[in-house]
Amino acid sequence: MYLFSVNATAKKTQGEFTEGEQAPFIVYVDFKDMFGAEKLAQLFVMAEGFRDVTIIKRKLIDNTQIPSNPALAKDPQIIEALAKGYCVQAFSAH
Repeated sequence: MYLFSVNATAKKTQGEFTEGEQAPFIVYVDFKDMFGAEKLAQLFVMAEGFRDVTIIKRKLIDNTQIPSNPALAKDPQIIEALAKGYCVQAFSAH
């Protein structure tokens, strides 16, 4: 599984983000290839109504180590990403 720290710009006002505002995200993608996972992360954020998606940081988590790490095994975003392949988490500020 890959975790991406992402910045993106809101296309329109929605929720707590106003049009043109930059928002930070963490995107969890359960995919074997980093290049493919990165492109999927960008597409998932764009599907949420954002543009100019920029990957800031990348991190690989070995799926075999998740069950033995209590913090990872109980993380709701990791659980969701394992179940459906991805999870997008937005934050209100940097």
